[in-house]
Amino acid sequence: MMDAAKKLTPQEFRTMQLLELDLLIEFDRVCRKHGIKYCITCGTLLGAVRHKGYIPWDDDSDIAMLREEYEKFRAVADEMDASVCYFQDHYNDPEYLWQYGKLRRTGTSFVRAGQEHMKGKTGVFVDIFVLDDCPKSVLGMELQDLWCFFLRKILYSRVGKVNETGMKKAIYSLLSVIPVKWVYGRVEKMASRSNNSTPNRVRTLLFPTFGKLYMKNAHPAKIRYGMPKSWFLDRAEYDFEGHKLYGTKNYDAFLKYVYNDYMTLPPKEKRFPHAPVSSFNFNVQSKSVDREKVK
Repeated sequence: MMDAAKKLTPQEFRTMQLLELDLLIEFDRVCRKHGIKYCITCGTLLGAVRHKGYIPWDDDSDIAMLREEYEKFRAVADEMDASVCYFQDHYNDPEYLWQYGKLRRTGTSFVRAGQEHMKGKTGVFVDIFVLDDCPKSVLGMELQDLWCFFLRKILYSRVGKVNETGMKKAIYSLLSVIPVKWVYGRVEKMASRSNNSTPNRVRTLLFPTFGKLYMKNAHPAKIRYGMPKSWFLDRAEYDFEGHKLYGTKNYDAFLKYVYNDYMTLPPKEKRFPHAPVSSFNFNVQSKSVDREKVK
């Protein structure tokens, strides 16, 4: 059963955001050093455009990278300052059950409500979404989306079989018998077709497509399942909490694709965090937190 979620105080919430900022700054340093292209994305890009930093109620940070860039980063991830953060994916943490990677803040803990039984490393995090090629045809994209949905549910079954009840619990219990290694083998086969030079649209394979997740299928099928690759190759710098981070140059098209009327604030009842937490520890030194304290 899911443990009760804890409500962070405003100070704790802001501390969490600033610890995530530590990760973004260190990640940006390594990527600039090696000429690796990344983009802040989703709510992090929206925050940069609308707030010049975090959306006040946003509890996570998001980065997107095309497959070629992601693999370049994986090869040099150990150059990040280990006292600040480390990179986590299913290759270096066998208990990690997501297809995309994360940066984790060294010395912290952050356990999502409902994931207390999972054995992977925890900590304040930033998601790194890896973007792979979609098929060129609408039918191909639809079939890929269905296949990815199935694979995603196999990974999630390790959570679902604990948290769900009734028929869902039974289904997830059956799916959890399928080895995680088999799922990643299927993903690697799809990802092997991806590179920066193809004209295909792109998506994070085992994550709901942004064109469906937020806009509720408002987009026509030919663009619903993936985004133009150019959004992640043509970049600009954005002010974010007093630092310069890269995002897509065509921010208006991207944010309209994901959120539609992105400059209008949501009603107050919809201004809430995405990741309920059951336990946490933010007691680490942070230049970002210390700087905020002396303002």
